[in-house]
Amino acid sequence: MLSRSTAISADARARRARRLTAVGGAAFVAATVALMVSQGVILSRDWLFAWLLLGLLAISLADPVRWVRGVIVDWLPLMALLLCYDLSRPVREAIGIAPHVLPQLDADRWLFGDVPPIALQHWFYTPGVAHWYDYAAFGVYLSHFFVTLAVLAVLWRVSHRRFREYRALVVALASVGFVVYVLFPAAPPWLAAYDGHIRAVPRVIADMWGQIGIEPAEALFEKRGEFYNQEAAVPSLHAAYPMLLLLFFWGAGRWARLGLGAYVLAMALALVYTGEHYVSDILAGWLAAGGVVLAVNAVRARRRSRRGLPAPAPAP
Repeated sequence: MLSRSTAISADARARRARRLTAVGGAAFVAATVALMVSQGVILSRDWLFAWLLLGLLAISLADPVRWVRGVIVDWLPLMALLLCYDLSRPVREAIGIAPHVLPQLDADRWLFGDVPPIALQHWFYTPGVAHWYDYAAFGVYLSHFFVTLAVLAVLWRVSHRRFREYRALVVALASVGFVVYVLFPAAPPWLAAYDGHIRAVPRVIADMWGQIGIEPAEALFEKRGEFYNQEAAVPSLHAAYPMLLLLFFWGAGRWARLGLGAYVLAMALALVYTGEHYVSDILAGWLAAGGVVLAVNAVRARRRSRRGLPAPAPAP
């Protein structure tokens, strides 16, 4: 009789937890829509971090203690490191390193005989007119700001071990970006064109904000873009993070590989077409992602070997 009562009580707690999660999730979605309508699209890292923590709280109402512990142990150190990454521009300016233009430009000319952003925009871009593929490129470009954090949030919820593994890769990749952007600042195609190094390359992303009639939300703390580094083109982290996803979830099956592979290619095409990156920037981003995965896995293997631990079972 006692065991049956205990089972009923556990089942009731599980139903209550599901209801709280559903209600919290729905409230968070409604609040997100209201925020975007009133403030604009959330892109700044401080807004995204605040939004993420609120979202994690919304789906953790049944276990708020876990949320508090997770914020302190799992998320705040990660957020601090990623915010430090945003300091690459002021650090580079303090050192006094001038942005580079020619290496990546010459690499694309050597590979293709022309500048791919100029060629693609000549074929497809119409000033003042937004085609369906302009909207598609805009959406794919903006996904960079959300996808990595969303994947981390899902992993935190469903598999803490996988969350820690992916978090390590994200931190390592951001660290590589910080170091390179400080020591080798590089101008993207639209900025090289603006400075007269190549023919005109309109910044399609900037044009699309006007087309859709929505502006990005103003940052919570930095008001004048001090931490926005427009000379952080090599390697392209916009291209690197989708590749990191593909490599991390490679073992999840054929359909996962196909879907994430399509995302990798779609991001690359969007970046070149919109004038945000050269093809060589994207190749450098893919190499950076692959190098980070190899390096982090090697460090993990060495640590397990020193402790005499067996290799972990493959995870999807």
